[in-house]
Amino acid sequence: MITSRCTKRVNAMPYANMKDVQLYYEVYGEGEPIVFTHGASWDHQQWRPQVEHFSQGYKVIVWDVRGHGKSSLPAGEVHSNELVRDLVYLLEYLEIEQAHLCGLSMGGHISLQVAIQYPERVKSLILIGTPYTNTYNWFEKLFVPINRFSSRLIPMRLLAKIQARTLSTFNKDNKAYILDVVPAMKLNDWVRLWSAVSRMESGDRLAEVKCPTLIVQGDHDQMIKRQQADLARQLANASLITIKNAHHATNLDNATDVNEAIGLHVKEYN
Repeated sequence: MITSRCTKRVNAMPYANMKDVQLYYEVYGEGEPIVFTHGASWDHQQWRPQVEHFSQGYKVIVWDVRGHGKSSLPAGEVHSNELVRDLVYLLEYLEIEQAHLCGLSMGGHISLQVAIQYPERVKSLILIGTPYTNTYNWFEKLFVPINRFSSRLIPMRLLAKIQARTLSTFNKDNKAYILDVVPAMKLNDWVRLWSAVSRMESGDRLAEVKCPTLIVQGDHDQMIKRQQADLARQLANASLITIKNAHHATNLDNATDVNEAIGLHVKEYN
């Protein structure tokens, strides 16, 4: 739960019930809506600094992607398009016609797919450390399938330790969060989710994205850095900025600069 002396959660029953899944969400503040979508294996609490900052002047929505945090995950194969439809359903459930969509990594790709498939729902995009393909070059074509297979063999606690060691360089508080949230997911759920996430592809439809887009890259994030400039070139209305002293957990590593960048972007396109 995100808590703050000056941040008020305005929803009392924070589940959007679909036919096959319960989506957990939280709403803070009032005004122009901004929806934040977290990275793979994390949850809505990733956005604590952004909730604290933006809920003073905007309606801030954070949620757990199916299978993450407090959201449920039905049995069977997971399809990436289900994650996209979940976000659109959440907007409908909250009676939000159009919103700024901000996401990190997986959350960014989900947001990008919403802009492609449901452009009328998206006022602007903020894509933080976001891949648009899992087959960008020969390295990814080789490594991603291997990584997808090896995910079956790595216990969630070990995955959490690897993530925590890699992504806590600039913000030591990241370690406690990662060590708490990642092992909370069942291995079988993670394998099914990662199989879907690692197959998401948007490269052949980027020309369809017309909304203003801010691409945010941590200066030490090597995980998808090679895609960022290319993504900015291919989108019709995009700008790319680099955040200093930040890895893949960019919004947590340097929340001050990330919040400033998001704030300027959203203000310009309100």
